[in-house]
Amino acid sequence: MKRLKQALLLGLLWPLAAGATVTERTLENGLKVIVKEDHRAPVAVAQIWYKVGSSYEHIGLTGISHVLEHLMFKGTEQVGPGEFSRRISAQGGSENAFTGLDYTAYFQQLAADRLAISFELEADRMRHLQFDAAEFDKERKVVIEERRLRTEDQPSALTQEQFMATAFQVNPYHNPVIGWLDDLEALTVEDMRVWYHTWYAPNNATLVVAGDVQPEAIFALAEKWYGPLEPSTIAPPKPRREPEQRGERRVTVKAVAELPTLYMGYQGLNLKSAKAPWKAYALELLAYILDGGDSARLSRELVRGQQIAASVSTGNDLYTAHTGLFTFTAVPTQGHTVAELELALRAQVARLREELVDPAELARIKAQLKASKVFERDSVFYQAMQIGQLETVGLDWRLGEEYLDQIAALTPEQLREAAREFLVDERLTVAILEPVSITPAPDTSLVQREAQEATPDAQH
Repeated sequence: MKRLKQALLLGLLWPLAAGATVTERTLENGLKVIVKEDHRAPVAVAQIWYKVGSSYEHIGLTGISHVLEHLMFKGTEQVGPGEFSRRISAQGGSENAFTGLDYTAYFQQLAADRLAISFELEADRMRHLQFDAAEFDKERKVVIEERRLRTEDQPSALTQEQFMATAFQVNPYHNPVIGWLDDLEALTVEDMRVWYHTWYAPNNATLVVAGDVQPEAIFALAEKWYGPLEPSTIAPPKPRREPEQRGERRVTVKAVAELPTLYMGYQGLNLKSAKAPWKAYALELLAYILDGGDSARLSRELVRGQQIAASVSTGNDLYTAHTGLFTFTAVPTQGHTVAELELALRAQVARLREELVDPAELARIKAQLKASKVFERDSVFYQAMQIGQLETVGLDWRLGEEYLDQIAALTPEQLREAAREFLVDERLTVAILEPVSITPAPDTSLVQREAQEATPDAQH
Protein backbone atom coordinates (compact mmCIF):
# COMPACT_ATOMS: atom_id res chain seq x y z
CA MET A 1 0.00 0.00 0.00
CA LYS A 2 2.85 2.39 0.87
CA ARG A 3 4.48 1.86 -2.53
CA LEU A 4 1.13 2.38 -4.26
CA LYS A 5 0.62 5.71 -2.47
CA GLN A 6 4.15 6.81 -3.41
CA ALA A 7 3.56 5.88 -7.04
CA LEU A 8 0.27 7.78 -7.13
CA LEU A 9 1.85 10.84 -5.51
CA LEU A 10 4.75 10.66 -7.91
CA GLY A 11 2.39 10.61 -10.84
CA LEU A 12 0.57 13.66 -9.51
CA LEU A 13 3.69 15.68 -8.77
CA TRP A 14 5.53 14.97 -11.97
CA PRO A 15 3.39 17.03 -14.37
CA LEU A 16 3.15 19.85 -11.82
CA ALA A 17 6.84 20.12 -11.06
CA ALA A 18 8.49 19.15 -14.34
CA GLY A 19 5.90 20.41 -16.77
CA ALA A 20 5.76 24.01 -15.54
CA THR A 21 6.10 26.73 -18.17
CA VAL A 22 9.50 28.40 -18.50
CA THR A 23 9.91 31.67 -20.40
CA GLU A 24 13.12 33.60 -21.01
CA ARG A 25 14.18 36.95 -22.37
CA THR A 26 17.45 38.88 -22.59
CA LEU A 27 17.42 42.63 -21.98
CA GLU A 28 19.38 44.99 -24.22
CA ASN A 29 22.07 45.36 -21.56
CA GLY A 30 22.68 41.60 -21.58
CA LEU A 31 20.79 40.54 -18.45
CA LYS A 32 19.15 37.16 -19.01
CA VAL A 33 15.76 36.78 -17.31
CA ILE A 34 14.21 33.33 -16.89
CA VAL A 35 10.74 32.82 -15.40
CA LYS A 36 9.33 29.49 -14.27
CA GLU A 37 5.64 29.48 -13.44
CA ASP A 38 4.39 27.44 -10.51
CA HIS A 39 0.93 28.52 -9.38
CA ARG A 40 0.40 26.09 -6.51
CA ALA A 41 1.00 28.73 -3.82
CA PRO A 42 1.01 32.57 -3.89
CA VAL A 43 4.75 32.82 -3.32
CA ALA A 44 7.80 33.42 -5.47
CA VAL A 45 11.57 33.40 -5.29
CA ALA A 46 13.87 35.79 -7.14
CA GLN A 47 17.52 34.82 -7.58
CA ILE A 48 20.26 36.84 -9.24
CA TRP A 49 23.24 34.73 -10.31
CA TYR A 50 26.64 36.26 -11.14
CA LYS A 51 29.19 34.37 -13.19
CA VAL A 52 31.94 34.70 -10.63
CA GLY A 53 33.04 32.44 -7.80
CA SER A 54 36.20 30.98 -6.36
CA SER A 55 37.12 29.32 -9.67
CA TYR A 56 37.56 32.81 -11.17
CA GLU A 57 40.14 33.74 -8.54
CA HIS A 58 43.90 33.21 -8.50
CA ILE A 59 46.49 32.91 -5.77
CA GLY A 60 46.76 36.29 -4.07
CA LEU A 61 43.03 37.01 -4.37
CA THR A 62 41.43 33.78 -3.16
CA GLY A 63 38.31 34.33 -1.08
CA ILE A 64 37.56 37.70 -2.66
CA SER A 65 34.22 36.60 -4.17
CA HIS A 66 32.99 35.46 -0.76
CA VAL A 67 34.13 38.66 0.97
CA LEU A 68 32.31 40.67 -1.71
CA GLU A 69 29.15 38.71 -0.97
CA HIS A 70 29.38 40.00 2.61
CA LEU A 71 29.96 43.58 1.43
CA MET A 72 26.89 43.49 -0.81
CA PHE A 73 24.78 43.99 2.32
CA LYS A 74 26.73 47.11 3.39
CA GLY A 75 24.79 49.64 1.40
CA THR A 76 24.61 51.88 -1.65
CA GLU A 77 24.00 55.62 -2.08
CA GLN A 78 20.26 54.95 -1.78
CA VAL A 79 20.20 52.09 0.76
CA GLY A 80 22.18 52.18 4.00
CA PRO A 81 24.08 49.30 5.63
CA GLY A 82 21.71 46.54 6.72
CA GLU A 83 18.74 48.33 5.17
CA PHE A 84 18.38 45.79 2.36
CA SER A 85 17.58 42.99 4.80
CA ARG A 86 15.28 45.18 6.90
CA ARG A 87 13.18 46.17 3.88
CA ILE A 88 12.77 42.60 2.70
CA SER A 89 11.82 41.52 6.22
CA ALA A 90 9.28 44.35 6.46
CA GLN A 91 7.57 42.89 3.39
CA GLY A 92 7.30 39.48 5.09
CA GLY A 93 10.12 38.03 3.02
CA SER A 94 13.45 36.35 3.62
CA GLU A 95 16.75 36.78 1.84
CA ASN A 96 20.30 35.51 1.79
CA ALA A 97 23.24 34.79 -0.50
CA PHE A 98 25.81 32.12 -1.21
CA THR A 99 29.16 31.86 -2.96
CA GLY A 100 30.24 28.71 -4.76
CA LEU A 101 33.03 27.49 -6.96
CA ASP A 102 31.53 28.95 -10.14
CA TYR A 103 28.98 31.56 -9.02
CA THR A 104 27.73 34.03 -6.44
CA ALA A 105 23.97 34.23 -5.98
CA TYR A 106 21.54 36.40 -4.02
CA PHE A 107 17.91 35.54 -3.40
CA GLN A 108 14.67 36.76 -1.88
CA GLN A 109 11.56 34.74 -1.09
CA LEU A 110 8.36 36.79 -0.92
CA ALA A 111 4.66 36.77 -1.50
CA ALA A 112 4.32 36.88 -5.28
CA ASP A 113 2.77 40.36 -5.25
CA ARG A 114 5.75 41.82 -3.33
CA LEU A 115 8.51 41.04 -5.84
CA ALA A 116 8.96 44.67 -6.94
CA ILE A 117 10.93 45.49 -3.77
CA SER A 118 13.35 42.66 -4.56
CA PHE A 119 13.99 43.96 -8.07
CA GLU A 120 14.44 47.55 -6.88
CA LEU A 121 16.96 46.68 -4.18
CA GLU A 122 18.92 44.05 -6.11
CA ALA A 123 19.26 46.21 -9.21
CA ASP A 124 20.50 49.09 -7.06
CA ARG A 125 23.35 47.13 -5.54
CA MET A 126 24.32 45.50 -8.85
CA ARG A 127 26.05 48.72 -9.95
CA HIS A 128 26.00 51.17 -7.03
CA LEU A 129 27.66 49.43 -4.11
CA GLN A 130 29.56 51.68 -1.70
CA PHE A 131 33.01 50.68 -0.46
CA ASP A 132 33.69 51.97 3.01
CA ALA A 133 37.18 51.07 4.26
CA ALA A 134 36.01 50.47 7.83
CA GLU A 135 33.12 48.24 6.74
CA PHE A 136 35.43 46.32 4.43
CA ASP A 137 37.99 45.71 7.16
CA LYS A 138 35.27 44.54 9.54
CA GLU A 139 33.84 42.05 7.04
CA ARG A 140 37.29 40.83 6.05
CA LYS A 141 37.95 40.00 9.70
CA VAL A 142 34.54 38.31 9.94
CA VAL A 143 35.48 36.03 7.05
CA ILE A 144 38.89 35.30 8.59
CA GLU A 145 37.13 34.28 11.80
CA GLU A 146 34.66 32.22 9.77
CA ARG A 147 37.57 30.42 8.18
CA ARG A 148 39.09 29.70 11.58
CA LEU A 149 35.83 28.35 13.01
CA ARG A 150 34.59 26.39 10.00
CA THR A 151 37.84 25.14 8.49
CA GLU A 152 40.90 25.36 10.71
CA ASP A 153 39.04 24.29 13.85
CA GLN A 154 37.04 21.62 12.01
CA PRO A 155 39.26 18.63 11.18
CA SER A 156 36.91 17.23 8.54
CA ALA A 157 36.72 20.56 6.71
CA LEU A 158 40.48 21.02 6.99
CA THR A 159 41.04 17.58 5.48
CA GLN A 160 38.56 18.22 2.66
CA GLU A 161 40.42 21.43 1.84
CA GLN A 162 43.74 19.54 1.60
CA PHE A 163 42.00 16.79 -0.37
CA MET A 164 40.87 19.25 -3.06
CA ALA A 165 44.22 21.03 -3.11
CA THR A 166 45.93 17.67 -3.69
CA ALA A 167 43.48 16.41 -6.31
CA PHE A 168 43.76 19.58 -8.42
CA GLN A 169 47.09 21.13 -9.35
CA VAL A 170 45.99 23.55 -12.11
CA ASN A 171 42.20 23.34 -12.03
CA PRO A 172 40.97 26.34 -9.96
CA TYR A 173 38.99 24.03 -7.67
CA HIS A 174 42.38 23.71 -5.98
CA ASN A 175 41.47 26.83 -4.00
CA PRO A 176 38.81 26.87 -1.26
CA VAL A 177 35.76 29.08 -1.66
CA ILE A 178 36.53 30.86 1.59
CA GLY A 179 40.10 31.54 0.45
CA TRP A 180 43.55 30.92 1.90
CA LEU A 181 44.35 32.78 5.11
CA ASP A 182 47.29 34.82 3.77
CA ASP A 183 45.20 36.03 0.84
CA LEU A 184 42.35 37.10 3.13
CA GLU A 185 44.72 39.00 5.39
CA ALA A 186 46.27 40.79 2.40
CA LEU A 187 43.00 41.83 0.69
CA THR A 188 42.44 45.56 0.28
CA VAL A 189 39.35 47.63 -0.27
CA GLU A 190 40.72 48.56 -3.69
CA ASP A 191 40.95 44.85 -4.58
CA MET A 192 37.26 44.58 -3.72
CA ARG A 193 36.29 47.62 -5.76
CA VAL A 194 38.07 46.31 -8.87
CA TRP A 195 36.59 42.81 -8.45
CA TYR A 196 33.07 44.21 -8.09
CA HIS A 197 33.29 46.46 -11.15
CA THR A 198 34.85 43.65 -13.18
CA TRP A 199 32.16 41.03 -12.59
CA TYR A 200 28.98 42.62 -11.25
CA ALA A 201 27.18 43.75 -14.36
CA PRO A 202 23.88 42.88 -16.08
CA ASN A 203 25.65 41.13 -18.94
CA ASN A 204 27.38 38.82 -16.45
CA ALA A 205 24.23 37.84 -14.57
CA THR A 206 21.08 35.75 -14.83
CA LEU A 207 17.84 36.66 -13.04
CA VAL A 208 15.68 33.65 -12.27
CA VAL A 209 12.15 33.97 -10.89
CA ALA A 210 10.01 30.97 -9.96
CA GLY A 211 6.57 30.79 -8.40
CA ASP A 212 3.10 32.23 -8.76
CA VAL A 213 4.02 34.84 -11.37
CA GLN A 214 3.14 35.93 -14.89
CA PRO A 215 6.17 36.15 -17.22
CA GLU A 216 5.22 39.44 -18.87
CA ALA A 217 4.81 41.13 -15.49
CA ILE A 218 8.25 39.88 -14.45
CA PHE A 219 9.85 41.05 -17.68
CA ALA A 220 8.28 44.48 -17.17
CA LEU A 221 9.71 44.70 -13.65
CA ALA A 222 13.12 43.58 -14.91
CA GLU A 223 13.04 46.19 -17.66
CA LYS A 224 12.07 48.93 -15.18
CA TRP A 225 14.73 48.24 -12.57
CA TYR A 226 17.55 46.42 -14.36
CA GLY A 227 17.06 47.81 -17.87
CA PRO A 228 18.75 51.20 -17.22
CA LEU A 229 21.96 49.59 -15.90
CA GLU A 230 24.98 49.83 -18.17
CA PRO A 231 26.75 46.62 -19.24
CA SER A 232 30.48 46.06 -18.85
CA THR A 233 33.17 44.71 -21.12
CA ILE A 234 33.88 41.31 -19.58
CA ALA A 235 36.73 39.05 -20.59
CA PRO A 236 35.97 35.45 -19.63
CA PRO A 237 38.61 33.76 -17.48
CA LYS A 238 41.27 31.77 -19.29
CA PRO A 239 40.90 27.99 -19.16
CA ARG A 240 42.84 26.23 -16.43
CA ARG A 241 42.37 22.61 -17.40
CA GLU A 242 43.89 19.99 -15.13
CA PRO A 243 46.70 18.06 -16.86
CA GLU A 244 46.19 14.34 -17.18
CA GLN A 245 46.79 12.67 -13.83
CA ARG A 246 49.37 9.91 -14.19
CA GLY A 247 49.28 8.27 -10.81
CA GLU A 248 47.61 8.08 -7.45
CA ARG A 249 47.95 11.06 -5.10
CA ARG A 250 47.79 10.82 -1.30
CA VAL A 251 47.76 13.24 1.61
CA THR A 252 47.43 12.70 5.35
CA VAL A 253 46.13 15.39 7.67
CA LYS A 254 46.87 15.04 11.36
CA ALA A 255 44.45 16.98 13.53
CA VAL A 256 42.67 16.78 16.85
CA ALA A 257 39.59 14.73 16.03
CA GLU A 258 37.43 12.00 17.49
CA LEU A 259 37.30 9.73 14.45
CA PRO A 260 39.49 9.01 11.43
CA THR A 261 37.95 9.78 8.05
CA LEU A 262 38.75 8.63 4.53
CA TYR A 263 38.27 10.74 1.41
CA MET A 264 38.70 9.25 -2.06
CA GLY A 265 38.17 11.08 -5.33
CA TYR A 266 38.55 10.09 -8.97
CA GLN A 267 39.09 12.73 -11.65
CA GLY A 268 35.63 12.62 -13.19
CA LEU A 269 33.70 14.13 -16.06
CA ASN A 270 31.23 16.98 -15.97
CA LEU A 271 28.50 17.59 -18.51
CA LYS A 272 30.10 20.75 -19.85
CA SER A 273 33.33 19.08 -20.94
CA ALA A 274 31.89 15.69 -21.97
CA LYS A 275 32.26 14.86 -25.66
CA ALA A 276 29.96 11.90 -25.02
CA PRO A 277 27.39 13.24 -22.51
CA TRP A 278 26.16 9.77 -21.59
CA LYS A 279 29.47 9.13 -19.82
CA ALA A 280 28.86 12.06 -17.46
CA TYR A 281 25.36 10.77 -16.71
CA ALA A 282 26.76 7.27 -16.23
CA LEU A 283 29.05 8.50 -13.45
CA GLU A 284 26.05 10.20 -11.88
CA LEU A 285 24.09 6.94 -11.90
CA LEU A 286 27.05 4.94 -10.60
CA ALA A 287 27.11 7.22 -7.56
CA TYR A 288 23.45 6.37 -6.89
CA ILE A 289 24.07 2.65 -7.33
CA LEU A 290 26.63 2.88 -4.58
CA ASP A 291 24.83 5.37 -2.35
CA GLY A 292 21.20 5.68 -3.36
CA GLY A 293 19.56 5.07 0.00
CA ASP A 294 19.59 2.29 2.61
CA SER A 295 19.21 -0.43 -0.01
CA ALA A 296 22.18 0.76 -2.09
CA ARG A 297 25.44 -1.16 -2.13
CA LEU A 298 27.57 0.81 0.31
CA SER A 299 24.95 0.98 3.02
CA ARG A 300 23.86 -2.61 2.50
CA GLU A 301 27.30 -4.18 2.27
CA LEU A 302 29.74 -1.97 4.17
CA VAL A 303 27.55 -0.45 6.88
CA ARG A 304 25.07 -3.23 7.69
CA GLY A 305 26.82 -6.22 6.08
CA GLN A 306 30.53 -6.15 6.91
CA GLN A 307 29.91 -3.42 9.51
CA ILE A 308 33.22 -1.90 8.51
CA ALA A 309 31.85 1.62 7.89
CA ALA A 310 30.03 3.76 10.42
CA SER A 311 29.08 6.07 7.56
CA VAL A 312 29.88 6.25 3.87
CA SER A 313 28.68 8.43 1.01
CA THR A 314 29.46 9.23 -2.60
CA GLY A 315 29.22 12.37 -4.70
CA ASN A 316 29.57 13.33 -8.34
CA ASP A 317 30.14 16.74 -9.96
CA LEU A 318 27.83 16.83 -12.98
CA TYR A 319 26.92 20.54 -13.27
CA THR A 320 30.23 22.38 -12.86
CA ALA A 321 32.22 24.81 -14.98
CA HIS A 322 35.41 22.78 -14.57
CA THR A 323 35.86 19.04 -14.27
CA GLY A 324 35.28 17.82 -10.72
CA LEU A 325 35.52 14.56 -8.81
CA PHE A 326 33.68 11.32 -8.20
CA THR A 327 34.07 11.11 -4.43
CA PHE A 328 33.77 8.85 -1.39
CA THR A 329 33.67 10.00 2.23
CA ALA A 330 33.78 7.26 4.85
CA VAL A 331 34.32 6.73 8.58
CA PRO A 332 35.38 3.27 9.84
CA THR A 333 33.60 1.56 12.71
CA GLN A 334 35.34 0.98 16.01
CA GLY A 335 37.72 -1.95 15.65
CA HIS A 336 38.35 -1.30 11.96
CA THR A 337 40.97 0.92 10.35
CA VAL A 338 40.93 3.43 7.53
CA ALA A 339 43.19 1.07 5.57
CA GLU A 340 40.62 -1.72 5.83
CA LEU A 341 37.84 0.63 4.78
CA GLU A 342 39.86 1.87 1.81
CA LEU A 343 40.36 -1.71 0.62
CA ALA A 344 36.62 -2.36 0.96
CA LEU A 345 35.75 0.74 -1.10
CA ARG A 346 38.32 -0.17 -3.74
CA ALA A 347 36.67 -3.59 -3.97
CA GLN A 348 33.30 -1.94 -4.59
CA VAL A 349 34.81 0.18 -7.36
CA ALA A 350 36.51 -2.87 -8.89
CA ARG A 351 33.16 -4.61 -8.94
CA LEU A 352 31.72 -1.75 -11.02
CA ARG A 353 34.57 -2.13 -13.49
CA GLU A 354 34.30 -5.91 -13.73
CA GLU A 355 30.61 -6.77 -13.46
CA LEU A 356 27.46 -5.62 -15.21
CA VAL A 357 24.88 -4.10 -12.89
CA ASP A 358 21.94 -6.47 -12.52
CA PRO A 359 18.93 -5.15 -14.52
CA ALA A 360 16.61 -5.49 -11.51
CA GLU A 361 18.97 -3.47 -9.30
CA LEU A 362 19.37 -0.87 -12.02
CA ALA A 363 15.61 -0.52 -12.47
CA ARG A 364 15.15 -0.04 -8.72
CA ILE A 365 17.86 2.63 -8.49
CA LYS A 366 16.46 4.51 -11.49
CA ALA A 367 12.98 4.52 -9.92
CA GLN A 368 14.34 5.80 -6.60
CA LEU A 369 16.35 8.49 -8.35
CA LYS A 370 13.31 9.61 -10.32
CA ALA A 371 11.26 9.90 -7.13
CA SER A 372 13.93 11.93 -5.35
CA LYS A 373 14.32 14.34 -8.25
CA VAL A 374 10.58 14.85 -8.57
CA PHE A 375 10.23 15.68 -4.89
CA GLU A 376 13.15 18.13 -5.17
CA ARG A 377 11.28 19.93 -7.93
CA ASP A 378 8.34 20.39 -5.60
CA SER A 379 10.26 23.37 -4.17
CA VAL A 380 10.12 26.61 -6.14
CA PHE A 381 13.47 27.57 -4.65
CA TYR A 382 15.05 24.38 -6.00
CA GLN A 383 13.44 24.90 -9.40
CA ALA A 384 14.97 28.37 -9.64
CA MET A 385 18.30 27.18 -8.27
CA GLN A 386 18.68 24.42 -10.85
CA ILE A 387 18.02 26.87 -13.68
CA GLY A 388 20.43 29.44 -12.23
CA GLN A 389 23.22 26.96 -11.65
CA LEU A 390 23.02 25.47 -15.13
CA GLU A 391 22.97 28.85 -16.86
CA THR A 392 25.78 30.25 -14.75
CA VAL A 393 28.22 27.38 -15.39
CA GLY A 394 27.61 27.68 -19.13
CA LEU A 395 24.95 25.04 -19.70
CA ASP A 396 21.42 25.38 -21.03
CA TRP A 397 18.75 25.29 -18.30
CA ARG A 398 16.81 22.76 -20.41
CA LEU A 399 19.37 20.12 -19.51
CA GLY A 400 17.77 19.97 -16.09
CA GLU A 401 14.53 18.83 -17.71
CA GLU A 402 16.41 16.14 -19.65
CA TYR A 403 18.16 14.66 -16.61
CA LEU A 404 15.74 11.83 -15.88
CA ASP A 405 15.42 10.82 -19.52
CA GLN A 406 19.21 10.65 -19.83
CA ILE A 407 19.46 8.53 -16.68
CA ALA A 408 16.65 6.22 -17.79
CA ALA A 409 18.40 5.48 -21.10
CA LEU A 410 21.65 4.21 -19.55
CA THR A 411 22.48 0.49 -19.90
CA PRO A 412 24.56 -1.83 -17.69
CA GLU A 413 27.19 -1.97 -20.43
CA GLN A 414 27.52 1.83 -20.49
CA LEU A 415 27.89 1.95 -16.71
CA ARG A 416 30.70 -0.59 -16.78
CA GLU A 417 32.43 1.23 -19.62
CA ALA A 418 32.34 4.53 -17.69
CA ALA A 419 33.69 2.83 -14.56
CA ARG A 420 36.54 1.30 -16.54
CA GLU A 421 37.48 4.66 -18.02
CA PHE A 422 37.17 6.95 -15.00
CA LEU A 423 37.23 4.91 -11.77
CA VAL A 424 40.84 3.79 -12.05
CA ASP A 425 43.83 4.21 -9.74
CA GLU A 426 45.65 6.58 -12.11
CA ARG A 427 42.87 9.13 -11.56
CA LEU A 428 42.58 8.66 -7.79
CA THR A 429 43.37 11.00 -4.89
CA VAL A 430 43.19 9.74 -1.31
CA ALA A 431 43.11 11.92 1.80
CA ILE A 432 43.11 10.57 5.35
CA LEU A 433 42.19 12.43 8.50
CA GLU A 434 44.39 10.92 11.19
CA PRO A 435 43.23 11.90 14.69
CA VAL A 436 45.79 13.06 17.20
CA SER A 437 45.15 13.77 20.86
CA ILE A 438 46.19 16.77 22.86
CA THR A 439 48.74 15.48 25.36
CA PRO A 440 48.39 17.52 28.54
CA ALA A 441 51.58 19.14 29.84
CA PRO A 442 53.04 17.25 32.81
CA ASP A 443 52.22 18.65 36.24
CA THR A 444 55.58 19.90 37.53
CA SER A 445 54.26 21.67 40.62
CA LEU A 446 55.07 18.81 43.01
CA VAL A 447 58.62 18.48 41.63
CA GLN A 448 59.14 22.22 41.99
CA ARG A 449 57.91 22.22 45.60
CA GLU A 450 60.19 19.34 46.53
CA ALA A 451 63.15 21.13 44.95
CA GLN A 452 62.38 24.33 46.85
CA GLU A 453 62.11 22.48 50.15
CA ALA A 454 65.53 20.94 49.55
CA THR A 455 67.30 24.36 49.27
CA PRO A 456 68.52 26.40 52.30
CA ASP A 457 66.44 29.46 51.33
CA ALA A 458 63.28 27.40 51.39
CA GLN A 459 63.87 26.54 55.06
CA HIS A 460 63.19 30.13 56.20
